[in-house]
Amino acid sequence: MLSLNLTVDATSALSDAVEVYARGEFVEAFGLFCELAEQGDVDAKAWLAAMYANGEGVAASLSKAVELYRESAEAGNVLAQTNLGAMLAMGQGAPRDEAEGVIWLTKASEQGDLFAQYNLATLYSKGEGIPGNQELAVKWYRVAAEAGHYPSQARLGYFYANGIGVKQDRVEAYVWLSLAAQHGVGTALSALEAIVSQMSADEKCRGAAAVEAWRSRTPDASSHARLHPKPA
Repeated sequence: MLSLNLTVDATSALSDAVEVYARGEFVEAFGLFCELAEQGDVDAKAWLAAMYANGEGVAASLSKAVELYRESAEAGNVLAQTNLGAMLAMGQGAPRDEAEGVIWLTKASEQGDLFAQYNLATLYSKGEGIPGNQELAVKWYRVAAEAGHYPSQARLGYFYANGIGVKQDRVEAYVWLSLAAQHGVGTALSALEAIVSQMSADEKCRGAAAVEAWRSRTPDASSHARLHPKPA
């Protein structure tokens, strides 16, 4: 999962290039980003990397995308750190290197990038190319889940339902699976139905109350339609 979020100063030259890109005029946008990158604009390099990765305005080249993401990441661009980490972990555009991927994803995670947090948690969960660590997976899924990242909410709920990296807790599982299911995460809805069938009436009441409390604390992340089972 690559990060797509990059804040742009509306008064900057980069903003003009982004506006051209948003109109779908990729060739012109590519030229504008190139000019800015040559002047040392770190964010422009991240945009160029994305255009190379997607083949927008230029022939697709994952290796060139990795090169530009690395330059931008080393200069501190969080989106570039996230995407470089993800591409290294997946072996896209460079030899697969989960260990280095974790380094970059950790940098971005510590700066609040939800995609980095989700990817980092997934790497620790799978333990492929790096030592598995379910406790760290839970930690980063939780951070992203509490910020409203739906896939992380689904994963955190699954971990609670099955006691992976954390003590099994049907109420916590209910809460996180409910929050994910309300946003259409299909696997969360299926898992939620399974956990509800195992819950006592008291657990269902506590779960429903916790879901409502979470929504009241984070209205912006909980503004979509509600879709959690009501206590019997």
